[in-house]
Amino acid sequence: MSTQATGLTRTISWIRRILGPLLLITVCPPLVMLVWYTNVSLDGSVEKLCSLFAQEGIFSTIYSVWRPLFFGTPEAWKILATFAVVELSLMKLLPGKKVEGPVTPKGNVPVYKANGISSFLCTMGLFYLGSSVFKLFSPGIIYDNFGGLLGALNLFSLLFCFLLYFKGRYKPSTTDSGTTGDAVFDYFWGMELYPRIFGWDVKMFTNCRFGMMGWGLIIISFACKQSELYGVSDAMIVAVALQLIYIGKFFWWETGYLRSMDIMYDRAGFCICWGCMVWLPSVYTSPTLFLVNHPHKLGIAASLAIFAAGTICIFINYLADRQRQFVRRKNGDCTIWNKKPELIFANYKTEWGEEKQSLLLASGWWGISRHFHYLPEIMAAFFWSMPAMFGYYMPYFYLTFLTILLVDRSYRQEKRCAMKYGKHWDTYCERVPFRLIPFVY
Repeated sequence: MSTQATGLTRTISWIRRILGPLLLITVCPPLVMLVWYTNVSLDGSVEKLCSLFAQEGIFSTIYSVWRPLFFGTPEAWKILATFAVVELSLMKLLPGKKVEGPVTPKGNVPVYKANGISSFLCTMGLFYLGSSVFKLFSPGIIYDNFGGLLGALNLFSLLFCFLLYFKGRYKPSTTDSGTTGDAVFDYFWGMELYPRIFGWDVKMFTNCRFGMMGWGLIIISFACKQSELYGVSDAMIVAVALQLIYIGKFFWWETGYLRSMDIMYDRAGFCICWGCMVWLPSVYTSPTLFLVNHPHKLGIAASLAIFAAGTICIFINYLADRQRQFVRRKNGDCTIWNKKPELIFANYKTEWGEEKQSLLLASGWWGISRHFHYLPEIMAAFFWSMPAMFGYYMPYFYLTFLTILLVDRSYRQEKRCAMKYGKHWDTYCERVPFRLIPFVY
């Protein structure tokens, strides 16, 4: 390879490993504050935000929005502390079957307690009892304090990721840890695959019990706030109902998620932990936040049509994920859509040279495209954003982000699988030629 080509390769590698993560670490925290501010103070209008940028400057606008809330508010910290204590307690106290995650590259086996659905139901029940029965707080408390909550979450999560960085560097929980030599990338991507603090699995807490559980509470509080201000609209009911079905499906399938490639390969750093603790509460809930001050009537026919379409997409997404894990659990000795599954037995070697084998399913949902399950997930997000109708872009910001995220993830997973399975992955790609959208892509 020529010196010039080598230099270009190193430059590209540096951009990917340092500049890209540094840009995300710098841009994303203020962006979540702007998403909130645009929805609650600028009528959800991106045009008004751009006008503000033009009048005051981008950095001045960010400063004026974020400065009063940079350290959060006392009420926000109380809410977050209470929520964290409740969720950590439910993880430990509620009964649940012990389940094992996949063997890691270094031979470790993560162990979890499967009590996600009971934790979800308890959390929703406690919020109802506290707000509506015992009147301990207003049901709209999260909406009323959302700016302060995002400020507190931003600060706490950035510091928490530093804690994870130093823990992974000096006191890792398992041998699946280590540094790349680049501090910025290590902070962004994480040092440990499965860190635990005082016995709690960090990724299970941040991803599932903080981020996903918080999502459900936030949108319920948003709906309650709209009801308080204007009366709850059928558009809000449809959007919240679809999201709660999706979140409930997630906790029903939580042990499956803990065996997904996100958990198996992505370490606990800014990308996952800050993402689930700050980006998820801010961006994933943004269609519903927009609806709070935009009540409108869909009508029975439109409401039922959107709800039915969204529910079908969520159900298909669940069936696709379940189908693949079912086949692997049965080691291929089963039927898929009343037929024997088409399988590719892919051999690979672990880091320590041990021979292993995986089953690649090439029929059923997985015969349609190699990452088919992302399609119904994207469509489900479209249908719970759709009640906001089409006069504004902000309700579809999450949908835009999700589409980019899942397309990028499909590329990363393709690369990992090609490296892991080699010629067997080539065979699978020949058998299932479409990456995402059948007959198109």
